Amino acid sequence: MDSKSFKRWQQEVAAAKRRDARFITASGDPVEMLGTPEMIKDMDYDRDLGMHGQYPYTRGVHATMYRGRLWTMRQFAGFGSPEDTNQRFKYLLENGQTGLSVAFDLPTLMGRDADDPWSEGEVGVCGVSVSSLRDMEILFDGIPLDKVSTSMTINSPAIILLAFYIAVAEKQGVKPQQLRGTIQNDILKEYIAQKEYIFPPSPSMRIIVDMIEYCTESMPQWNTISISGYHIREAGSTALQELAFTLADGFAYIEAAMERGLDIDAFAPRLSFFFNAHNDFFEEIAKYRAARRIYARRMKEKYGAKKERSWMLRFHTQTAGCTLTAQQPENNIVRVAYQALAAVLGGTQSLHTNSMDETLALPSEKAVKIALRTQQILAYESGVPHTIDPLAGSYFMEDLTNKMERGAEEYFKKIEELGGVIPAIEKGFFQREIAEAAYRYQLEIENNDRYIVGVNAFQDKDEKIEIPLLQISPEVEKEQVRRLQALKRERDNNKVQSLLKELKQAAIENKNLMPVIIEAAKAYATVGEMINTLKDVFGEYQESTDF
Repeated sequence: MDSKSFKRWQQEVAAAKRRDARFITASGDPVEMLGTPEMIKDMDYDRDLGMHGQYPYTRGVHATMYRGRLWTMRQFAGFGSPEDTNQRFKYLLENGQTGLSVAFDLPTLMGRDADDPWSEGEVGVCGVSVSSLRDMEILFDGIPLDKVSTSMTINSPAIILLAFYIAVAEKQGVKPQQLRGTIQNDILKEYIAQKEYIFPPSPSMRIIVDMIEYCTESMPQWNTISISGYHIREAGSTALQELAFTLADGFAYIEAAMERGLDIDAFAPRLSFFFNAHNDFFEEIAKYRAARRIYARRMKEKYGAKKERSWMLRFHTQTAGCTLTAQQPENNIVRVAYQALAAVLGGTQSLHTNSMDETLALPSEKAVKIALRTQQILAYESGVPHTIDPLAGSYFMEDLTNKMERGAEEYFKKIEELGGVIPAIEKGFFQREIAEAAYRYQLEIENNDRYIVGVNAFQDKDEKIEIPLLQISPEVEKEQVRRLQALKRERDNNKVQSLLKELKQAAIENKNLMPVIIEAAKAYATVGEMINTLKDVFGEYQESTDF
C-alpha cells in the first residue's frame, strides 16, 4: 500500500504511545496491528472462499447455515451410576438441550469393569460407570433413541459401547439404521495426547476400520468417528498444531479405510471432527475456516472423492476446559461465552459449553443450566446466527485463515517425511511438539507476558469458593460392583464364554469384530471380559518415554 492515508497512519503510529504488552495470539504468534488489502492481494474469491455450502466450504458447509437450522446444543453429561446420569439426561432435555453427550468414567474408558481391582476409587467419579449392557439399559431408560442424537466420548473400547447402544435400541424397537449420533472412536489422538489407549496402534486401527465398515452398511445416519483436536489442544498444543495434527489423523483413518477396499464416498460423509474453542477469538475462527478448506481440497484432489458431502468437514466444538480457572470460577461463564461465540462464527454444527465449576468438580445442575443458557442466549438473543460468516472479507481474518492453511501444510510435509502418523507417534514427534508448546505457554504466564484474570492478574487474596460442588458418593462404586456381580450370576455364562471364544477367533482370523461383539453384548458379556479377550490376541501398548 502506498496511499497518503496509510503513510500518515504509519507516522502517527510511530509517534504514539503503546501499552506495555505483547500482542500475540494464544499460540504465541505476533498479531498485526492493522489488516490491509495487501495481506490478501492474491486471494481469489471462488477458489479460496466460495459461497456458503459450496466447495471449498471456507464459509460453511450448509447454504443457509443457522437460518436453516441452529447448531445442536449438547452438554457433556456423565457421573456416578447409570441412574444418576439418566436423571441428568432427562433434566437437560427438559431444559432445551437438543442432543445427548455421554462422559464415561475412567475404568470404562480403559476397558475395565467396576469390580476390577484397578477400578477401585474411580468408579463413577469422572463419568458414568458402564460395565455391561444392563448399565446401558438403565442409562437410556425412558429416552427414545429414535428421537435423540447421542454422542459418546469413548475410544479404546468404543466398539463395545457402540454394540451396547445398538442392543439397547433394539430392545426399544429401534433399528440400527434409525440411530443418529457420533462415537468418538479416535485412537490416534490417544497416543498423541490423552493416553487412554489399550492396544497397539495397528490393531486399534483395524478395529476402527471394522466399525467404519459395519456402520457404513448398517447405520447410515451414524457418525462412525469424531476425529478430535480437542484433547490435543487440552494437552497444550497451539491452534495450528490442533488443526494440523487433527486433520493428519483424519487422513490416516481415510487411508486405512480405503486400504480395506471401502469406497471413500460411502464412508466419508459420516466422518466428523471435534475441535476446541480456546480464548483467542479470531485465531479460533480462522482455524475452523482453514480446516474446512484444507479438508475439502484434500478429499477432492488427493483422495478422489466424487460426492460433495465427502468434501464437507462437519465438526462439533467444545469450549476449552484448560482455560477454566479454579480462582474466581464465575469468570469462567464469561470465558465460555466468548469461546462459544467464536465457535458459532466459525460455523460449528454442534456445541458444548463448559460449566463454570468444571475445574473444581463434575458440573452441578445449576452450572450446567447456566452453560446451556449461554448457548440459548447466543442462539436466540444475540443476532449472530442471522448471517453466515460475517467476518469473511476481513483483511485480518482472511490473512489469518491463509496462515493457518500454510502452517498446516508444512506440518503435513513433516509428518509425511517421518513415514506417516503412526511412525511419527512412535518417534514421539507429536508428543514433543505439544510438550514444547505447552512449556512456552506456561512460561509466558509465569513471566507475566500473558495474563490470566484471577490467576496472575486481578487476584482476590482472600477468595472463598461459594458455588455448590457435585460430590460422588462412595456408595456408587459399591452398588455398581453389587449389580455387576449379580449380573454375572444370573446370565447364561456358557453362552458368554462361547461368544468370547468366537470373538477371539474372529480377532485371530482378521474378521470384522462388530457382529460378534454385538451378540456378546446382548448376552451381557462385560466390557472387561471382551477387552481382555482381545488383549490375548492384540497385546497392550506401552509408550516409549524416549522423546
